[in-house]
Amino acid sequence: MIKVKKHGVILQQTNLNFENEGVLNPATIREGNFVHMFYRAVSKSNYSSIGYCRLMGPLEIEERMKTPLLFPELDYESHGMEDPRIVKIEDLYYLTYTAYDGINALGALATSEDLVNFKKVGVIVPQLEYEEFDELADSTDLLDEKYYRYNQHNNIIEKQGTKIMLWDKDVIFFPRKINGKFCFLHRIKPEIQIVTGVESLEELTEEFWKKYLLNFNNNVLFSPTLEHEMSYIGGGCPPIETEAGWLIIYHGVHVSVKNYIYSACAALFDIDNPQIEIARLPYPLFVPEEIWELKGDVNNVCFPTGAVVFDDILYIYYGAADERIACASVSLSELLKELMLYKK
Repeated sequence: MIKVKKHGVILQQTNLNFENEGVLNPATIREGNFVHMFYRAVSKSNYSSIGYCRLMGPLEIEERMKTPLLFPELDYESHGMEDPRIVKIEDLYYLTYTAYDGINALGALATSEDLVNFKKVGVIVPQLEYEEFDELADSTDLLDEKYYRYNQHNNIIEKQGTKIMLWDKDVIFFPRKINGKFCFLHRIKPEIQIVTGVESLEELTEEFWKKYLLNFNNNVLFSPTLEHEMSYIGGGCPPIETEAGWLIIYHGVHVSVKNYIYSACAALFDIDNPQIEIARLPYPLFVPEEIWELKGDVNNVCFPTGAVVFDDILYIYYGAADERIACASVSLSELLKELMLYKK
């Protein structure tokens, strides 16, 4: 088994109003010797904004803002901006997050040229009710029954005068265009899906998504198949380009009789056609075992969302028990070597 080093908690909540309930699930991007971290900051009543800190190297906090960098301003994110991820494609930074209005949770996008000023693009995933999704996705191929279990919201179609939509979260861009076109992951439980071949993000219209959903099963990137991920999986860190392929660190969830257990997992995909899975680690990369991972706002959670590489070491930043931010590291070359032992 691959050896993983846990560095412990590197960021905790403060008494500041915007983050006095917890900090978790950060986006990270390396520039020179610095790591920029954009993290989910939670205030009372579970309202989330995005805080910012800068690290010197992978572990040392050098600067931390005392106000949120980004906060809810629009109706679709009125209850929170959650679980950001970030990549740089050409000259523009793409920060994706889950926009939550108190009822619906949908993938949204903001862009920036300088990591200081961000332009909110809006929700970029399909906005439709479960019944419409089921009708489209089930029309050409049989839809896994788990989709009904996880997405039909107990057959409630409206709450507080707002229609309940299909939740589509964990939107994560690949850090460069593939064959000159955008590619990104997203997650409708219980599987991870992929969008490829997008020339411009303006193509992500209602008509685009209807066509996409008509071929839904062809757009499933991979499914939960192993014991530690048997309940469902979801996106984690942005894909990491390596000589062996795209390394994807994701989360896998196993539901036991007593609780949910969220683990960090690893898989490898073809560099030219990321819809081809090359290998998957048959065991979790790391699991909740330390007190900061076992006890918190949500117990038993390691939720990876950011990663950077220094020399040959891959540093993975994750939400620990939905309350604090921790870091683990692993040799990138050794991880790739281990993955190739399980090549499909």
